[in-house]
Amino acid sequence: MESKLKEKEYSIFNHKTLDEIYNEIQEIYLADKRPWIVGYSGGKDSTTALQLVWNAIRLIPVEKRIKPIYVISSDTYVETPIIIDYINQNLQKINESAKKQNLPITATKLYPRITESFWVNLIGRGYPAPSQSFRWCTQRLKINTADRFIIEKVSEYGEIILVLGVRKTESATRAQVMNLYKIQGSVLSRHSKFPQSFVYTPIEDFSKDDVWTYLLQNPCPWEGDNRVLLALYKSADAGECPLVVDEVTPPCGNSRFGCWVCTLVQKDKTVQALIDNGETWLEPLLEYRDMLSGTQIPEKKHQYRDYKRLNGKIKLKRDGSGELIRGPYKFEFCKFLLKELLETQKKVRMNGPDPHINLIKPEELHEIRRIWRYNRGDWEDSLPKIYREVIGENLEWLDEDKGTFTGKEAELLEKICEKYRIPSRLVVKLLDVEHQVQGMSRRASIYSQINNVLSEEWRSEEEVLESLNLNNPSKEV
Repeated sequence: MESKLKEKEYSIFNHKTLDEIYNEIQEIYLADKRPWIVGYSGGKDSTTALQLVWNAIRLIPVEKRIKPIYVISSDTYVETPIIIDYINQNLQKINESAKKQNLPITATKLYPRITESFWVNLIGRGYPAPSQSFRWCTQRLKINTADRFIIEKVSEYGEIILVLGVRKTESATRAQVMNLYKIQGSVLSRHSKFPQSFVYTPIEDFSKDDVWTYLLQNPCPWEGDNRVLLALYKSADAGECPLVVDEVTPPCGNSRFGCWVCTLVQKDKTVQALIDNGETWLEPLLEYRDMLSGTQIPEKKHQYRDYKRLNGKIKLKRDGSGELIRGPYKFEFCKFLLKELLETQKKVRMNGPDPHINLIKPEELHEIRRIWRYNRGDWEDSLPKIYREVIGENLEWLDEDKGTFTGKEAELLEKICEKYRIPSRLVVKLLDVEHQVQGMSRRASIYSQINNVLSEEWRSEEEVLESLNLNNPSKEV
């Protein structure tokens, strides 16, 4: 209670004037030729950091505003629609206003590669919904996108300064991490991964009250409205999702001002609060997210997830229980997830403000189809059928090679394999390997690929569990 009281009483403005803060920003900007990259998530902290930088640079004579400032914002393709609309509007205003005010500021949206997107991994490859023990989403959707931009600018300029809106008062862990990389005698820190990158955190000593005080007492310089941001926070009951640049930085607070599919929290307070405040068209998104979260219930995992890992091997828990560590979502469940997602998309198109909104992009559908066809043995080519069944139309699907197997071959193969008691999935994978290297001038890799397939676990789940039970007869399986 005492620490909370002290935090509430503390204010950066009791120690520094606003002019002193601006002066510090100006001195760092003018000290060298290293360009700045400002992380902007649309939340209160990143908005404060960007607004401080903007107002400080605006006070510098025009002829000295020569160093570029890149404002970057990550779009994971699964952001909450209302929030991403707000961010998109602000990015447009940032670019327009910077040009009018003769500032060297440009805003850029960063996207994950389609092959790394949330739906391609979840529905395509069958990755289970992210959890604290398997948080595969942060690296692929956020860190990798920021890394690529940083590396590009480091290659162009040699060194860069990354400006982040993070505060020490957010948590003890955040403060510890920020202090860890501090450069002695400097306000800059070292980047945790890139030696040619440095980090500047202009609001690191701000309290939450300081942030709102600044935002509400100083108009947004790019013609935005900070009171709209305040209303959005109140409506969404949201914590901020900052730009994530490394694995040691917690990606978000206890609530999510970010991805609507997030299963790293027990309840999505953000979307629920928006619904409670009248945005009822978001209800299908919350229902889908809760359905995904339900697949993480330990006693239900066997219903949704394969008994083998992605590499086809069996892995047991280390606690001596002999229990399986489950692998990816079963293929049939992936088809169910896609169908339900498209149904959800139909509902939000019908009841929401945007009749053309895509919860999953056509490019993702094409990539998922490719993965299903060549990695998951989908000879029936299920995806176009599911899409047509739910949406009622066709996308421009790429024509497959004439040598591609079809559902008829799958039925015939199933009968033959059943007759000779051979796992049909084994033969499917072997044929798929041969098909993928067909026509290649060098086929040396086919031997290692065949060996990998043959070394997978091909007993049924029942046979595996029976074997484990025999090895440990005291355990009930």
